[in-house]
Amino acid sequence: MRPDSLFRLTFRKNPFYFFDAVGGWSGGHVRFSYAESMTDPSFYAPLARAAEDAGYHSMVVPDSLCYPLDSVSTYPFNPDGSREFLEDKPFLEPFSLIPALGAVTKRLRFVTFVIKLPVRHPLLVAKQATSVAVLTGGRLVLGVGSSPWREDYEVLGVPWAGRGQRMDEALAILRGLSSGGYFEHHGKAFDFAPVKIAPVPAEPVPILIGGHGDAALRRAARDGDGWLHGGGDPADLPGLLARLAELRQEAGTAGRPFETHVISLDAYTVDGVRRLEDLGVTDVIVGFRWPYTVGPDTEPLAEKLAKLRRYADDVIAKVH
Repeated sequence: MRPDSLFRLTFRKNPFYFFDAVGGWSGGHVRFSYAESMTDPSFYAPLARAAEDAGYHSMVVPDSLCYPLDSVSTYPFNPDGSREFLEDKPFLEPFSLIPALGAVTKRLRFVTFVIKLPVRHPLLVAKQATSVAVLTGGRLVLGVGSSPWREDYEVLGVPWAGRGQRMDEALAILRGLSSGGYFEHHGKAFDFAPVKIAPVPAEPVPILIGGHGDAALRRAARDGDGWLHGGGDPADLPGLLARLAELRQEAGTAGRPFETHVISLDAYTVDGVRRLEDLGVTDVIVGFRWPYTVGPDTEPLAEKLAKLRRYADDVIAKVH
């Protein structure tokens, strides 16, 4: 069996990893993002350079804080809900990794997928995000969501209850502080006098919001520059997109640029990508390895490079 057939078969069995980024940007053709994580840290720079050279537009960078010895949480995007695959995996902090990758690339965007926002103080996130955006020449896309791990909240001393309120206030604070002027906030979760941060990027950092629940979709429609789909049953995707469009109409935001990031098998064929484009998809995010296995990633760098280039030849070049 050819390697490309093998990873497509693997995806059919486990349709949760290979992401497609979709949305309402005005650039015309679907764009392509490359996903790789929990691998040898020395691999990231050559993979980013190769992805840029092969015609990918973005690279997604996930976020994980720590691995607890004892946990009652389940991982919603692994079919069996287990999270043991995370133990001892090399999971680099996104705001540290992205500047390093930005230094070896010129055009590639970097999408955090996703920063666990309610467990962090938004002033710190605003400072990190604006600094990274400046260092990369405006190539950061800030994907945010709420962590599925209660343990993340507990270890950082942040209450699990009220995380939706914290999320909403944090989004307002990110927007306010990123403008470059003095900003103050007085809410239930956060309260501070006027402050400002510098430098800030010339253009605002796009903020994409993840989640499948109605509250998350409503938040994305109201406050986001896009939405991040976490995977799941492919049959659910059209309904999620339709609900998102409905909520954008209700919020009065339907006319502004909007990215929608989804997971779909259609990302792996030319005809499938065109079907996604017909649905309003702007970016498809693709990965070529099932990551939810216990133990280290043993796939050599050369094989990773071959897979991302083969996809570029088989799909990206033919779509564009």
